[in-house]
Amino acid sequence: MKKVGFFQSIRLKFIIIITLLLLFPIQVIGAYFSQQLETKLNENFEESITNNIDILNIQLEQAFSKERTGDGQTSEDGQTLEEEVQSILNDFNAENITELLVVNSKSRVIGATEDSDQSKVGKRLPLPEIQRTLLLGRVMEPDTKVDQKGHRTLVRTYPIYQEEETEETEGRGETEETNGNEKQEVVVGAIYIKASLEGVYGQLQDINRIFANGTFLGVSISVLLGIVIARTITKPITEMRKHAKIMGAGDFSQKVNVYGRDEIGQLAVSFNELNDKLKISQATTEGERRKLSSVLSNMTEGVIATDHTGSIILMNEPASRLLGQEIEDVQGEPLLSVLKISDRLDKITDLNDKESIIIDFSEGDQQLLLKASFTVVQYEMEEMNGYITVLSDVTEQEKIERERREFVANVSHELRTPLTTMKSYLETLSEGAWEDKEIAPRFLDVTQNETERMIRLVNDLLQLSKMDNKDYKLHKEKVNFIGFFKTVAERFEINQDDHIHFEHHLPDKEVLVWIDKDKMTQVLDNIISNAIKYSPEGGTITFNLEVKKQQQKLHVSISDEGVGIPKEKLEKIFERFYRVDRARSRNLGGTGLGLAISREMIDAHGGEVWADSKEGEGTKVTFTLPLLKQPQGDEE
Repeated sequence: MKKVGFFQSIRLKFIIIITLLLLFPIQVIGAYFSQQLETKLNENFEESITNNIDILNIQLEQAFSKERTGDGQTSEDGQTLEEEVQSILNDFNAENITELLVVNSKSRVIGATEDSDQSKVGKRLPLPEIQRTLLLGRVMEPDTKVDQKGHRTLVRTYPIYQEEETEETEGRGETEETNGNEKQEVVVGAIYIKASLEGVYGQLQDINRIFANGTFLGVSISVLLGIVIARTITKPITEMRKHAKIMGAGDFSQKVNVYGRDEIGQLAVSFNELNDKLKISQATTEGERRKLSSVLSNMTEGVIATDHTGSIILMNEPASRLLGQEIEDVQGEPLLSVLKISDRLDKITDLNDKESIIIDFSEGDQQLLLKASFTVVQYEMEEMNGYITVLSDVTEQEKIERERREFVANVSHELRTPLTTMKSYLETLSEGAWEDKEIAPRFLDVTQNETERMIRLVNDLLQLSKMDNKDYKLHKEKVNFIGFFKTVAERFEINQDDHIHFEHHLPDKEVLVWIDKDKMTQVLDNIISNAIKYSPEGGTITFNLEVKKQQQKLHVSISDEGVGIPKEKLEKIFERFYRVDRARSRNLGGTGLGLAISREMIDAHGGEVWADSKEGEGTKVTFTLPLLKQPQGDEE
């Protein structure tokens, strides 16, 4: 089981949840508080500015209301309007106001505070704010401007009024009547101010910093509390996880601690009960598994188990050996594909109708036939759960059965041919041909030859039967094979005409072997007879004997210059009743058992036999015999 990191643990999730539950309301409260505080501070700042401007406005209205004489608008005390306005501005407390200008009704600046730009005095200031105030005659809403450095400034204009007397008339038809004089306020100037808001926002920033520090402190404390609380909650869960990992490894001896009677405590109690039940179940399952494993391991047949979809889930060693694949390679693979029967069956459920099938796994010259038997595994409710396939190697059985059928067919064929010939000849003789002095002897001679051929065939069959049943004994003796071989070869050379020549390549020294002379004579007769039968007129038969001391074997080769044997048929010439050219062999009197008997006898002597041939160039039959061990002093 992979270890859970801290950033993936439930403990971190508890801490995050507790922190968010505290942080979210604090942030909501902080945002609302900051917004309301900013609004309140701006209102207080504007109110403070307005109160100061109201006092200044009263003084300026008095200055504008004094009677002026002459072009310079001089009052009775000898001061001009500009001088009096400037005197008032010099005495004004312009705290938080960065610029204060007084303009007349023609938008000309007639006074400015010391902090203001003095170059604007006497010049016309056609600002939209001032124009609207002079025109509309009311205080304009404050406007906040931000310069390139991010400094916020409050801009506002206030009108300066002066009372004037006007006559009010009332008209009745075409007659007018004077009702008297009425005072009316007229805008004679304006106050233009710029006040820095940096002090307000600096104060707001300080308050927010204090609030943020308090928030950080509260969140830190909540994180510490969350760690403690999360540890208290997750400790039992962590222990259960560790014990679950131990249980997964097969150890059911340990139990988790119960820390309380709450839900987690009840979970720990249930966990311990589950541990006890799993321990019992695992012991039972392990016992059954060992029994099953022992049975599967000791079976000679291969066993394959699948699920309900036909995918392989289990395979024993014999099955792996028969299929040539490991369980890791075929686990999860479809059974039909692994057994190579997808072309016979379309789907896995088709196995329900099959008890067993023969599957050919032969590759090249290596033959392998498997018998697959299928059994359906079902639940108690007769619902199909999977399949059990038992594989048996029936290669030898099939081979033996095929050889038996071929043997019976060959024996029947070999016996039927001479019997049919004898029957036809005897019927001809019985019908009167026995009186013909020319035909009768020839028919009797053929009948006698066929009888002798059947006798040879029966004798060969009896000999093979004894060899198959091990019902014979070898009477071995120490023999000088060179002298023994010369005696057998001379017998053939004397009885042959001059149309066949013999060559000898024999060692000059004695070659001692431990053999049964009668059985080995029969082997040489069979091989030499075949060489003579298939040699053309004027052909040469070569006898070659070679001693290989390193192998401690004697190699005996007999070569002819006959028609030869095709390469693909070389291995089959030692099988029973096999003939390369059946018609010619039968005409030459062969039974097809000579080489088969020779191979059995050479095998019984501990040797080997094989053939080399090329079509049109002849055939060489070679067999080996183990050399008789000689004393070290006798070796050359």
